[in-house]
Amino acid sequence: MKKILLLSDTHSHIDEWILKYVRWADEVWHAGDIGNLNVTDTIKEIKPLRAVYGNIDDNKARVEYPLNQIFTCEKVKVFMTHIGGYPGKYNPLVKENLIQNKPQLFICGHSHILKVMFDKQLNLLHMNPGAAGIQGMHQVKTMLRFEINEDKIQNLEVIEIGKK
Repeated sequence: MKKILLLSDTHSHIDEWILKYVRWADEVWHAGDIGNLNVTDTIKEIKPLRAVYGNIDDNKARVEYPLNQIFTCEKVKVFMTHIGGYPGKYNPLVKENLIQNKPQLFICGHSHILKVMFDKQLNLLHMNPGAAGIQGMHQVKTMLRFEINEDKIQNLEVIEIGKK
């Protein structure tokens, strides 16, 4: 079993509230718009990190992190990118990738809108953790935490870490 902390859109912001939940996790996943790499460097000092770059990220982030990550955690295939859309409104390239790779879990960021929904058509769970940073239109900083146990995604929890 793995405990996962999922965050996105930090836009260079990292604080003790975020780090409290980083310490809880076995792995941290960042769905892009990292901003300053101090964010990911700080997380990596504490826990293993998987990340993708987002549209605001500079060349340093784009060298260190890919646009897309496809990986398996326990027995769950995961596809993570920054700009992906959501069921019924996927980015066309992302939808093609989802059809080809058949993940059980699709993760993206970008919208700053926390959203978790099941896609019956593609038989996958979509997660967007909202935004953990202090820049953007969101009012409350959010993240998701959950567990992956073999082929099950369980104990999903929305974390609100205060107003931005």
